[in-house]
Amino acid sequence: MSKQEQHWEKTRGLLFITLAIWFVFSIGIFLFGAEMQESSIKPFGYPLTYWFTCQGSLAIFVILIFWFAGRQEKIDDEFGFTEREGDQ
Repeated sequence: MSKQEQHWEKTRGLLFITLAIWFVFSIGIFLFGAEMQESSIKPFGYPLTYWFTCQGSLAIFVILIFWFAGRQEKIDDEFGFTEREGDQ
């Protein structure tokens, strides 16, 4: 297996893991939205638990972006495909 094929295989694995995490936090959590309707406090017209879930989901997306970029950088370094200015 060539260096490029190994790099792509690891990158593809990371991509599928990232998409699975994204799916859980973008769609999976909100499938249980009916159970989150019990709160009597309603900021902006939504139940408090649902509102916190939405905000937490956004925070997870930001963390996921940085996590993905860091892991991808490690994979690129491992196979010599770095994009850093000083390493070329």
